[in-house]
Amino acid sequence: MDDEAGARPRREPQASPPEAPPNYPFPKSAEGLLPWSHAVARLGPARNYWLATTRPDGRPHVTPLWGVWVDEALYFDGLPTTRWARNLAANPAAAFHLENGDDVVILEGIVDDLVTDAEVAARIVDAWGAKYGELHPEPAGRGIFRLRPRTARAWSHSTLTDGTRWHFEG
Repeated sequence: MDDEAGARPRREPQASPPEAPPNYPFPKSAEGLLPWSHAVARLGPARNYWLATTRPDGRPHVTPLWGVWVDEALYFDGLPTTRWARNLAANPAAAFHLENGDDVVILEGIVDDLVTDAEVAARIVDAWGAKYGELHPEPAGRGIFRLRPRTARAWSHSTLTDGTRWHFEG
């Protein structure tokens, strides 16, 4: 486990049209792109987050997890013996997708297994308690997993006319 003590402030991600075949109706310019606040408004209240990892032999693995969006990162808890945690130990690259397929938000990045400082831990536990009311993590004691997105994609309806890709610095 890393002993990183807290979250670093991040700048607003850069929005652009997603890469797609030319016949997709995604926006072709900045006009029509979703604001990052659209994704954040869905990340916070989501109940289940679908985690996609890669097994050591290259096969995919997907599982639903509980988590909380705090300080521009997704924090989630679990035992290191789970299939997904062992996958992340071998390859920390992962993707998350929200459970609602009508309003798509997908995050991609690198997962850290870390122990937080008391201040960040309190925010995580408070958000967890407000959302789930049980099975609280112990991020300042036994640690927690964190995905800080490197890229994200979203669209708000099946017409795809507002599809947006965000890129995060650092």
